[in-house]
Amino acid sequence: MAKVVPGEPAPLDETDRRLVRLLVDDGRMSNAALARAVGIAESTCLVRVRSLRERGVVRGIHADLDPAAVGRPVQAMIAVRFGGHRRSHFEAFREEVPHLPGVLAAYHVSGATDYLVHVAADSADALRDFVLDHLTNRPGVLHAETSLIFDALRGDGLLPRE
Repeated sequence: MAKVVPGEPAPLDETDRRLVRLLVDDGRMSNAALARAVGIAESTCLVRVRSLRERGVVRGIHADLDPAAVGRPVQAMIAVRFGGHRRSHFEAFREEVPHLPGVLAAYHVSGATDYLVHVAADSADALRDFVLDHLTNRPGVLHAETSLIFDALRGDGLLPRE
């Protein structure tokens, strides 16, 4: 493994990168299968995967749900702009919005928009109600612009492929 400098994130060596790529492709892969695929001992593999988790490289293994399959076929990206920039408004938004029903992600961004909120709803009416009930009436929110998502493509370019 690469040298660790105190206070800096430990860099990923080639074995770590291969383990991460395998976990991205199949997060349910067993330790034995991971070890075989990478060519290391199972005990070494266990230690390395544990280290990747502790260092925050692997933040979790999640089920990838299809919103339409769970009754939320309408997806949108909602651009939210605040009027003024009171810290309390941003902190409340950051704390509460990710927990609202249908919110898939929220991004604090630069530019004219302050947040992008990715949501899934069961209908256009439900999407409209979500925007009115949970976003435009929030303290500090000046404007919300909704863009429907017709198709979503997931990238896999975080780590280069071999």
